[in-house]
Amino acid sequence: MTENNAGAIDLELRDSIARIRFDRPEKLNALSLNMKAELKRILNELASDNSLRAVIITGAGERAFCAGTDIADLAHLNEQGAKDFAAQGQQLGDQLEHFPVPVIAAINGIAAGGGTELALGCHLRIASKNARFSLPELKLGIIPGYGGTQRLMRVVGEARALEMMLTGATISADEAERYGLVNHVVEPARLMKEAELLAHEIAKLAPLAIRACLKAVIGGSESNLKEGLAYERELFGALFATEDVREGTSAFLEKRTPVFKGK
Repeated sequence: MTENNAGAIDLELRDSIARIRFDRPEKLNALSLNMKAELKRILNELASDNSLRAVIITGAGERAFCAGTDIADLAHLNEQGAKDFAAQGQQLGDQLEHFPVPVIAAINGIAAGGGTELALGCHLRIASKNARFSLPELKLGIIPGYGGTQRLMRVVGEARALEMMLTGATISADEAERYGLVNHVVEPARLMKEAELLAHEIAKLAPLAIRACLKAVIGGSESNLKEGLAYERELFGALFATEDVREGTSAFLEKRTPVFKGK
């Protein structure tokens, strides 16, 4: 097990699963500049770990997953500074979306602004019943700048995304589940347990196939159908050069549990 605490972000590595926790509960885990830099560093470090099987991201305390950007950091930005600021947040969303293993957001309490945007960058989302989602940036005279205008409509559809943004409304966990914004809603006390169970279920499967599946889906979502199908063929074929495919097919035919080695 490895633990790290810097920039108000905790990292724990155990059983090939990384657990990242925003640890600024007195500020509802709002993202400071240091936290964003630290999250970027942690994700870069974890991405090179071939033994990693999944990542869980959550927030400290019971009140918030992440309340988004620390508004004090916005107050004195000029036009170019704002573009750079948005680029930094968008890069975090891209890091999460293109991360080589599944990233699960375990959303406890408030996910506002950049908190919702970071959750949208994750591959899977589990919410506690007290979770609340919003993109209230228009109330400040700005728009979501960490990818929210693009990712939310791809997840819940244009009309619902626009309603959330144009009204600044907060939606409940149950509404988020109906919209397709989250995969599951659970009791607050079971949130991390359910996230852990999901991560371990994923970890049982062939690691190279998991990584290829993520590449196919995320890469395909950024291209047209013809290009996506071609990419799928390439990834499908490449797996047949691995030991895991031989192990998986043999285990199925021999009616036994496969032992995948990631090779």
